Amino acid sequence: MDNTTEGAVPAVGPAGEVYVAWSGSEGIRFDRSLDGGDTWLDEDIFIDSQPGGWNYDVPGIPRCNGLPITCCDISQSDFRGTIYVNWTDQRNGDDDTDVWISKSTDGGNTWSDAFRVNDDPAGKQQFLTWMTIDQANGDIYVVFYDRRNYNDRNTDVYLAHSTDGGETFENILVSESPFVPHTGSSGDPFFGDYTNITAFDGIVRPIWARQDIQKMSVWTAIVDISTYFPEPKELIPFSLEQNYPNPFAYTTHFSFKLHETSFVTLSVSDMYGRHITTLISRRKMQPGKYVETFDAHYYRMSPGIYYFMLTDGKHRQDRKMILIE
Repeated sequence: MDNTTEGAVPAVGPAGEVYVAWSGSEGIRFDRSLDGGDTWLDEDIFIDSQPGGWNYDVPGIPRCNGLPITCCDISQSDFRGTIYVNWTDQRNGDDDTDVWISKSTDGGNTWSDAFRVNDDPAGKQQFLTWMTIDQANGDIYVVFYDRRNYNDRNTDVYLAHSTDGGETFENILVSESPFVPHTGSSGDPFFGDYTNITAFDGIVRPIWARQDIQKMSVWTAIVDISTYFPEPKELIPFSLEQNYPNPFAYTTHFSFKLHETSFVTLSVSDMYGRHITTLISRRKMQPGKYVETFDAHYYRMSPGIYYFMLTDGKHRQDRKMILIE
């Protein structure tokens, strides 16, 4: 545990208020100024404990900072004026780092209990988070590294999205392929805590670093959130989301939700309707969210426009995807 005080990322409120939270030996604390920073509260306000402190390790990264990010909704949404603080910690164990958010609707006087942002089952690592608010509509976006899909150090990048003031989050995979960070040995590059994210009117741009052996690189994606979460058709007992990433060069992911037990088929065809493959064939599946990974190179597909379809025999949804070189 590091007892130093760090992580001050100030935010501005609707009337020019200055809000800031940070981590230290007493957990995550908050202060505010209503006069442009000339004066502050006599006593800082406690938000939440941070078990293990802000400086912790995950396998492959010996310094994995859980420092907080502060944002305020200054849009015209129903959540205007709400302050959010986002961080990571190991309250559930050093093998189960999670992403958290707390919010205040009264200018920082009181704070909600911490809410878990990552929506995977317990037991995997999520770390190095950053948050933004789409000031066109009040939606919240959080980007973080994630190992939910693996039992080793393979690492993806996920984006979490909330439309209800941080009460619930949808998680989507935004990186195209995993990587394996390894720092700490002599000659290894410093992996760092260099994530960030910005969003406006449903267009989201996360940014992150990745490490491939000794090579460090910086990546981003341009995410149109409306293509990830289309409105489900009325009375259809499932919803098929847009594939991600899209366009894609090698692999992509098909995500769908079943609202009731169904016998489903998931297939892929070209733009002329010619069948390419069936990934799921009349499989009985329980209600829940499912993700299937699709490798275009395995089927020797050429760049172009394709479709993937989900059906239960009575209803059907399809989405267009673009394969690039």
